Amino acid sequence: MRRVLVPELLDSDAGTEFEVQTALADLRRINRWFGGTSTTLAMLERVMQRTSGHKLSLLEVAAGAADTPRAAIERARKRGHVLRTACLDRSFSHLRKGAPSVVGDALHLPFANESFDLVSCGLFAHHLDSPEIVRFAQEALRVARVALLINDLARSSVHWAMAWVGRPLWRSRLTRHDSVVAVRRSYTPGEIRSLLQQARPARVDIRQYYFFRYGAIAWKKH
Repeated sequence: MRRVLVPELLDSDAGTEFEVQTALADLRRINRWFGGTSTTLAMLERVMQRTSGHKLSLLEVAAGAADTPRAAIERARKRGHVLRTACLDRSFSHLRKGAPSVVGDALHLPFANESFDLVSCGLFAHHLDSPEIVRFAQEALRVARVALLINDLARSSVHWAMAWVGRPLWRSRLTRHDSVVAVRRSYTPGEIRSLLQQARPARVDIRQYYFFRYGAIAWKKH
């Protein structure tokens, strides 16, 4: 199944404020029900097992309402780690008030070198074309001390069919459109590995997770 670039409505702000907020609520449900949050938590668990320190900092890119970072903070606490998070998004209206956050460009992260231990993103990579994936990975590895974590959809014809079947689950017309389009825009694990390797990390680890999710860790150092 080839990758097809069809615009997503939420990207173009093609909706009222109520529709955007409803679409963001749908995204939270997608992450809770279909492996989004659990995939990031699984990757974070692998990082915590590898790192010797008990304090980690994480920048969540395209963070939206920051539900996944909050879940990550709680997971780290239960494992005896302290996780400090910050959120970046292209739109202030997408960010949850009260969380440490900044509006910025993911391809030109407004942070100094090695400002965070980890840079993470969920359901963001498929919004980027191939050169942008490489550019984002380069920026993330510049800003990270340990690794870049990417959590996204794995493209397949079965996944695309399931997305069509699941359209009635979503309250927002934006989500009903974007949930199907997102699968066609997504990368396969093999494609994302090849692109990440162009950013020259020390190593790329990719695993497949629940309901057509992949988790990619681009380690900065061996």
